[in-house]
Amino acid sequence: MKINTVVVDDEPLARQRVIKLLENVEEITLIEECSTGKKAIQVINEFAPTLVFLDIKLKDMTGFKVLEKISPNIKPVVVFITAYDEFAIKAFDYFALDYLQKPFREDRFMKSVNKAIEVIKEKHYPFFDNKIRNILDYMNAQGEKKDFIKKIPVKIGNKILFIEVKDIIYIIASGYYAEIFTENKKYLLRDSLNNLITQLNSNHFLRIHRSTIINLNYISELINSNYGEIDVKMKDNKLFRISKSYKKDFTNVMGL
Repeated sequence: MKINTVVVDDEPLARQRVIKLLENVEEITLIEECSTGKKAIQVINEFAPTLVFLDIKLKDMTGFKVLEKISPNIKPVVVFITAYDEFAIKAFDYFALDYLQKPFREDRFMKSVNKAIEVIKEKHYPFFDNKIRNILDYMNAQGEKKDFIKKIPVKIGNKILFIEVKDIIYIIASGYYAEIFTENKKYLLRDSLNNLITQLNSNHFLRIHRSTIINLNYISELINSNYGEIDVKMKDNKLFRISKSYKKDFTNVMGL
Protein backbone atom coordinates (compact mmCIF):
# COMPACT_ATOMS: atom_id res chain seq x y z
CA MET A 1 0.00 0.00 0.00
CA LYS A 2 1.45 3.32 -1.12
CA ILE A 3 0.35 6.46 0.68
CA ASN A 4 0.54 9.62 -1.46
CA THR A 5 2.00 12.37 0.70
CA VAL A 6 2.53 16.14 0.58
CA VAL A 7 4.94 18.07 2.84
CA VAL A 8 4.11 21.73 3.59
CA ASP A 9 6.64 23.93 5.41
CA ASP A 10 7.99 27.39 4.56
CA GLU A 11 11.41 26.62 6.06
CA PRO A 12 13.52 24.81 3.40
CA LEU A 13 15.73 22.98 5.91
CA ALA A 14 12.76 21.83 7.98
CA ARG A 15 10.93 20.70 4.85
CA GLN A 16 13.94 18.78 3.57
CA ARG A 17 14.41 17.07 6.93
CA VAL A 18 10.85 15.72 6.83
CA ILE A 19 11.34 14.56 3.25
CA LYS A 20 14.63 12.86 4.15
CA LEU A 21 13.04 11.00 7.05
CA LEU A 22 10.14 9.87 4.86
CA GLU A 23 12.58 8.20 2.47
CA ASN A 24 12.94 5.46 5.10
CA VAL A 25 9.21 4.75 5.20
CA GLU A 26 8.27 2.12 2.67
CA GLU A 27 4.56 2.95 2.60
CA ILE A 28 5.10 6.65 1.81
CA THR A 29 5.24 8.12 -1.69
CA LEU A 30 6.11 11.82 -1.73
CA ILE A 31 4.19 13.52 -4.55
CA GLU A 32 4.92 17.20 -3.81
CA GLU A 33 6.49 19.66 -1.39
CA CYS A 34 5.12 23.16 -0.76
CA SER A 35 6.62 26.27 0.80
CA THR A 36 3.43 28.37 0.92
CA GLY A 37 -0.18 27.90 1.90
CA LYS A 38 -1.35 29.01 -1.53
CA LYS A 39 0.65 26.30 -3.27
CA ALA A 40 -0.43 23.74 -0.70
CA ILE A 41 -4.10 24.43 -1.43
CA GLN A 42 -3.51 24.03 -5.18
CA VAL A 43 -1.50 20.82 -4.77
CA ILE A 44 -3.89 19.19 -2.30
CA ASN A 45 -6.91 20.02 -4.44
CA GLU A 46 -5.19 18.68 -7.56
CA PHE A 47 -3.63 15.48 -6.22
CA ALA A 48 -5.87 14.66 -3.23
CA PRO A 49 -3.06 13.18 -1.12
CA THR A 50 -3.87 10.68 1.61
CA LEU A 51 -1.37 12.17 4.06
CA VAL A 52 -0.17 15.75 4.62
CA PHE A 53 2.61 17.01 6.88
CA LEU A 54 1.49 20.57 7.56
CA ASP A 55 3.38 23.41 9.22
CA ILE A 56 1.05 25.63 11.25
CA LYS A 57 2.77 28.97 10.70
CA LEU A 58 3.38 29.61 7.01
CA LYS A 59 4.38 33.01 5.67
CA ASP A 60 1.17 33.63 3.74
CA MET A 61 -1.39 31.92 5.99
CA THR A 62 -1.78 29.40 8.78
CA GLY A 63 -2.00 25.67 8.25
CA PHE A 64 -5.54 25.85 9.57
CA LYS A 65 -6.48 28.23 6.75
CA VAL A 66 -5.04 25.76 4.26
CA LEU A 67 -7.36 23.04 5.56
CA GLU A 68 -10.33 25.40 5.43
CA LYS A 69 -9.70 26.26 1.79
CA ILE A 70 -9.19 22.79 0.31
CA SER A 71 -12.13 21.01 -1.30
CA PRO A 72 -14.51 19.51 1.31
CA ASN A 73 -14.39 16.23 -0.61
CA ILE A 74 -10.65 15.91 0.08
CA LYS A 75 -9.97 14.72 3.61
CA PRO A 76 -6.31 13.85 4.11
CA VAL A 77 -4.86 12.57 7.35
CA VAL A 78 -2.78 15.46 8.72
CA VAL A 79 0.34 15.48 10.87
CA PHE A 80 0.71 19.01 12.19
CA ILE A 81 4.17 20.54 12.59
CA THR A 82 4.73 23.60 14.74
CA ALA A 83 7.39 25.66 16.40
CA TYR A 84 6.48 26.34 20.01
CA ASP A 85 2.96 27.72 20.06
CA GLU A 86 1.31 27.24 23.46
CA PHE A 87 -2.17 28.10 22.18
CA ALA A 88 -2.09 25.66 19.25
CA ILE A 89 -0.47 22.89 21.31
CA LYS A 90 -3.19 23.11 23.97
CA ALA A 91 -5.77 22.80 21.19
CA PHE A 92 -4.06 19.73 19.73
CA ASP A 93 -3.92 18.10 23.15
CA TYR A 94 -7.56 18.92 23.86
CA PHE A 95 -8.79 17.42 20.60
CA ALA A 96 -6.34 14.48 20.80
CA LEU A 97 -4.65 15.35 17.53
CA ASP A 98 -1.05 14.34 16.91
CA TYR A 99 1.54 17.04 16.25
CA LEU A 100 5.29 17.43 15.91
CA GLN A 101 6.89 20.25 17.85
CA LYS A 102 10.07 21.67 16.34
CA PRO A 103 12.78 20.65 16.82
CA PHE A 104 11.64 17.03 16.93
CA ARG A 105 13.69 13.84 17.23
CA GLU A 106 13.63 11.10 14.60
CA ASP A 107 11.96 8.60 16.94
CA ARG A 108 9.19 11.14 17.71
CA PHE A 109 8.72 11.73 13.99
CA MET A 110 8.41 8.00 13.29
CA LYS A 111 5.85 7.66 16.07
CA SER A 112 3.65 10.26 14.31
CA VAL A 113 4.16 8.60 10.93
CA ASN A 114 3.15 5.21 12.30
CA LYS A 115 0.03 6.70 13.91
CA ALA A 116 -0.95 8.27 10.60
CA ILE A 117 -0.37 5.04 8.69
CA GLU A 118 -2.51 3.17 11.22
CA VAL A 119 -5.39 5.61 10.77
CA ILE A 120 -5.14 5.21 7.00
CA LYS A 121 -4.88 1.39 7.01
CA GLU A 122 -7.71 0.99 9.50
CA LYS A 123 -9.81 3.43 7.44
CA HIS A 124 -10.61 5.66 10.41
CA TYR A 125 -11.09 8.67 8.13
CA PRO A 126 -14.53 9.77 9.42
CA PHE A 127 -13.32 9.78 13.03
CA PHE A 128 -10.16 11.69 12.11
CA ASP A 129 -12.06 14.16 9.91
CA ASN A 130 -14.40 14.96 12.80
CA LYS A 131 -11.38 15.86 14.93
CA ILE A 132 -10.10 18.16 12.17
CA ARG A 133 -13.49 19.88 11.80
CA ASN A 134 -13.70 20.36 15.56
CA ILE A 135 -10.27 21.95 15.88
CA LEU A 136 -10.92 24.25 12.89
CA ASP A 137 -14.18 25.42 14.47
CA TYR A 138 -12.38 25.97 17.76
CA MET A 139 -9.47 27.90 16.23
CA ASN A 140 -11.86 30.09 14.24
CA ALA A 141 -13.88 30.86 17.37
CA GLN A 142 -10.72 31.79 19.27
CA GLY A 143 -9.48 33.91 16.36
CA GLU A 144 -12.70 35.91 16.43
CA LYS A 145 -12.14 36.61 20.13
CA LYS A 146 -8.52 37.66 19.75
CA ASP A 147 -7.95 41.27 20.67
CA PHE A 148 -5.06 42.99 18.98
CA ILE A 149 -3.36 45.75 20.91
CA LYS A 150 -4.86 49.20 20.46
CA LYS A 151 -2.15 51.13 22.30
CA ILE A 152 1.59 50.63 22.75
CA PRO A 153 3.19 51.80 26.02
CA VAL A 154 6.48 53.67 25.54
CA LYS A 155 8.66 54.78 28.45
CA ILE A 156 10.07 58.30 28.13
CA GLY A 157 12.10 59.42 31.13
CA ASN A 158 9.96 58.82 34.20
CA LYS A 159 6.74 58.75 32.20
CA ILE A 160 4.93 56.14 30.13
CA LEU A 161 3.11 57.35 27.02
CA PHE A 162 0.53 55.29 25.15
CA ILE A 163 0.72 55.41 21.35
CA GLU A 164 -2.52 54.78 19.49
CA VAL A 165 -1.82 51.88 17.12
CA LYS A 166 -4.11 53.38 14.47
CA ASP A 167 -1.80 56.43 14.34
CA ILE A 168 1.35 54.42 13.55
CA ILE A 169 2.56 54.89 9.96
CA TYR A 170 5.47 52.45 10.07
CA ILE A 171 7.92 50.77 12.42
CA ILE A 172 11.63 50.36 11.71
CA ALA A 173 14.09 48.06 13.49
CA SER A 174 17.08 49.79 15.07
CA GLY A 175 19.38 47.39 16.89
CA TYR A 176 17.58 46.15 20.00
CA TYR A 177 14.92 48.82 19.54
CA ALA A 178 11.97 49.58 17.30
CA GLU A 179 11.47 53.12 15.98
CA ILE A 180 7.75 53.84 15.83
CA PHE A 181 6.70 56.64 13.51
CA THR A 182 3.43 58.55 13.70
CA GLU A 183 2.51 61.63 11.70
CA ASN A 184 3.90 63.95 14.36
CA LYS A 185 6.63 62.11 16.20
CA LYS A 186 9.09 59.22 16.42
CA TYR A 187 9.16 56.96 19.48
CA LEU A 188 11.83 54.48 20.58
CA LEU A 189 10.65 51.17 22.04
CA ARG A 190 12.85 48.35 23.33
CA ASP A 191 11.13 45.52 21.49
CA SER A 192 11.63 43.41 18.38
CA LEU A 193 9.65 43.54 15.15
CA ASN A 194 9.15 39.78 15.49
CA ASN A 195 7.22 40.38 18.70
CA LEU A 196 5.36 43.50 17.58
CA ILE A 197 4.00 42.00 14.37
CA THR A 198 2.22 39.25 16.32
CA GLN A 199 0.37 41.86 18.37
CA LEU A 200 -0.74 44.02 15.44
CA ASN A 201 -3.83 43.41 13.36
CA SER A 202 -2.68 41.79 10.11
CA ASN A 203 -5.58 43.47 8.28
CA HIS A 204 -3.74 46.76 8.76
CA PHE A 205 -0.08 46.03 9.45
CA LEU A 206 2.28 44.08 7.23
CA ARG A 207 5.98 43.31 7.39
CA ILE A 208 7.68 44.15 4.09
CA HIS A 209 11.29 43.73 5.18
CA ARG A 210 13.08 42.15 8.13
CA SER A 211 13.53 45.71 9.44
CA THR A 212 10.20 47.29 8.39
CA ILE A 213 6.52 47.03 9.29
CA ILE A 214 4.04 49.35 7.57
CA ASN A 215 0.46 50.40 8.18
CA LEU A 216 -1.40 49.62 4.96
CA ASN A 217 -3.79 52.51 5.62
CA TYR A 218 -0.92 54.99 5.15
CA ILE A 219 0.30 53.77 1.75
CA SER A 220 0.27 56.60 -0.75
CA GLU A 221 1.40 54.72 -3.87
CA LEU A 222 3.38 51.77 -5.19
CA ILE A 223 6.29 52.25 -7.57
CA ASN A 224 7.42 49.46 -9.85
CA SER A 225 11.19 49.74 -10.03
CA ASN A 226 13.69 47.92 -12.22
CA TYR A 227 13.94 44.12 -12.23
CA GLY A 228 10.40 43.65 -10.89
CA GLU A 229 11.08 45.30 -7.55
CA ILE A 230 8.39 47.27 -5.75
CA ASP A 231 8.80 50.40 -3.64
CA VAL A 232 6.13 51.58 -1.23
CA LYS A 233 5.61 55.30 -0.81
CA MET A 234 3.95 56.26 2.45
CA LYS A 235 1.80 59.33 3.02
CA ASP A 236 4.72 61.14 4.68
CA ASN A 237 6.70 60.52 1.44
CA LYS A 238 8.97 57.91 3.06
CA LEU A 239 9.99 55.27 0.52
CA PHE A 240 10.52 51.59 1.37
CA ARG A 241 11.74 48.75 -0.82
CA ILE A 242 9.84 45.49 -0.39
CA SER A 243 12.36 42.70 0.11
CA LYS A 244 12.14 39.57 -2.02
CA SER A 245 11.24 37.34 0.94
CA TYR A 246 8.15 39.46 1.74
CA LYS A 247 7.13 40.46 -1.78
CA LYS A 248 4.74 37.56 -2.37
CA ASP A 249 2.94 38.15 0.92
CA PHE A 250 2.56 41.83 0.05
CA THR A 251 1.20 41.23 -3.45
CA ASN A 252 -1.25 38.63 -2.12
CA VAL A 253 -2.57 40.99 0.57
CA MET A 254 -2.82 43.89 -1.87
CA GLY A 255 -4.47 41.72 -4.54
CA LEU A 256 -1.78 42.46 -7.11
